[in-house]
Amino acid sequence: MIRLATSALALSLLAAPALAEPVAYEFDKSHANLSFTYNHLGYSTTDGRFGDWDGKLLIDQDTPANSTVEFTVNIDSLDTFWADRDTHLKSPDFFDAAKYPQAAFKSTKVEQTGENQLEVTGDLTLKGVTKPVTLTVDVTAMGEHPMAKKAAAGFAVSTVLKRSDFGMDMFVPYVGDEVTVTFHAETLKADATN
Repeated sequence: MIRLATSALALSLLAAPALAEPVAYEFDKSHANLSFTYNHLGYSTTDGRFGDWDGKLLIDQDTPANSTVEFTVNIDSLDTFWADRDTHLKSPDFFDAAKYPQAAFKSTKVEQTGENQLEVTGDLTLKGVTKPVTLTVDVTAMGEHPMAKKAAAGFAVSTVLKRSDFGMDMFVPYVGDEVTVTFHAETLKADATN
């Protein structure tokens, strides 16, 4: 009787569908942009971007909570379209790029908040300070990429950071403390590796 029950259990486990694993996706850097804006003295908005970054993305389409993302940004790649301002922003007054060359984000929670919307919470490390931040993510498209002929996903990501939280309070409140960060990206399913 015990042997029969054991055999039945083994057969039922073999017959059960395998749990889906999160799938690795790669960022298409030719169709992605990491940018930021902040207020200058109430008169204008200054725009900038980071040109050098990298990330690892795992997507579980059926259970988004199992998805993860890790992201690093090379601070020296900052570009506000004005060389003197870039030099100042990379100095110890702001990012101190020589001492802290990278910023990093690692997700700790992914929550689906709408049909095509997610909130991704994680730890952001910037200028040696780590703080939790939440990203609002709109999934702009998901399906087979018409040109690459493989699974793809598109995202529009945004968050608002206080630079003073990361030790960058120079000129606050005259130069805005709040910085809006946006990230638009296409991703493609990574090729299987042996």
